[in-house]
Amino acid sequence: MDILENRPFDEIAIGDSVSVTKTLTRDDIALFAVVSGDINPIHLDDASAEASPMRRVVGHSLWSGGLISGLLGTRLPGPGTVYLAQDLRFHHAVAPGDTLTATITAREKRPEHSVVVFDCLCTNQDGERVLSGTAEVVAPTAKVSAPRGELPVVSLRRHEAYERLIERCRGLEPLSTAVAHPCDESSLSAAVDAARTGLIAPTLVGPATRIRDVAQKLGLDISEIPLVEAAHSHDAAEKAVALVRTGQADALMKGSLHTDELMAAVVKRETGLRTRRRISHCFLMDVPNYARPLIITDAAINIYPSLEDKVDIVQNAIDLAQALGVERPHVAILSAVETINPKIPSTLEAAALCKMAERGQISGAVLDGPLAFDNAISEEAARIKRIESPVAGRADILVVPDLEAGNMLAKNLTFLASADAAGIVLGARVPIILTSRADSAHTRLASCAVAALCARSRRESAPVAAE
Repeated sequence: MDILENRPFDEIAIGDSVSVTKTLTRDDIALFAVVSGDINPIHLDDASAEASPMRRVVGHSLWSGGLISGLLGTRLPGPGTVYLAQDLRFHHAVAPGDTLTATITAREKRPEHSVVVFDCLCTNQDGERVLSGTAEVVAPTAKVSAPRGELPVVSLRRHEAYERLIERCRGLEPLSTAVAHPCDESSLSAAVDAARTGLIAPTLVGPATRIRDVAQKLGLDISEIPLVEAAHSHDAAEKAVALVRTGQADALMKGSLHTDELMAAVVKRETGLRTRRRISHCFLMDVPNYARPLIITDAAINIYPSLEDKVDIVQNAIDLAQALGVERPHVAILSAVETINPKIPSTLEAAALCKMAERGQISGAVLDGPLAFDNAISEEAARIKRIESPVAGRADILVVPDLEAGNMLAKNLTFLASADAAGIVLGARVPIILTSRADSAHTRLASCAVAALCARSRRESAPVAAE
């Protein structure tokens, strides 16, 4: 067992010294921001940091001051130490990847109150001074030893899958996108942020005065973004769809109107964007502790899809996975159980879909079902239930029985498992970006990135024939 042992006041000699070396990471900076509440962009944003003459100043406080405190509390004097005062100066910027060495050296002892003054020094990997100064403590007077406690495991929720997704769009032409009725903060800022990131080239469709008022309130510059006047949300949906039909936009994005309003314009037989393929929705989930992005379908469009509908729903999801770089995705057809039960229709449909895939009626993926949720995503659960399947525990796509099940599954993962859910509608002439007011800014960008990759894949393959 690892033991912490202190150095009482009487055992400390002038000149006694200890050191520690650590390398700063981005997670360290993020954890400091969480604990301290210091979310100054200079600490957390690369562009802001590089623009500052003292970039990553948080690194000084976290690693320099923090390392000094750690040495005093665990090494010299160690357990029982009371920190009285410090006088520290920060000399050099610190960034992620820097390796810092902190050293404390006893310089003065005051027997009356067992006070020890330490010289403090922190240098980086190049030998440059990062910090210097003094720290004053009350040293313990009695010998203390205790087991070293284990630090709690802290997990930072990052958008690594979404970041990789957005990175894959670097170098692509921004996707020309008609944004229908972006008349609130979340929808307008989503369009502007995606434009700044280079994911889309938006055209805003809606009441111009209202859109400009929202932009002014938020401090957003939309002067260079085309704006098409529309009287109200229904009109905005119709005009946004018309921009796609006339070739002026290659994607559609939902603004602050209801999904039903937008989709009503999309599915109109004469003026909409329908194809021979059934339109369906996919959530691209970024789930902590799951090794791959996870597609859930359909959770927003088809309420009680028939077997025929599910053929297109599955194929749309397969096409999406391939557009995202999954060459041959694993598709789990979900039900409450993993055995076929005539009393549970979803198990019969799962079996039929798998047989259709064997016969080539669904292509480009490996299907299995029925599978319960646990053995679809957990190899251990599948092993315990003795399920031998190339899909069980390794699903890329989860096909749910109906919209209610899909919507609840996606929201459970979002709100109970800290997952993120980027939304996209497929099966129309162009990808349709669905965002929610509850989405984070990063999730909205991910939805735009998904659309951009889908549009590229569509251009590189034969287009779906329109009605």
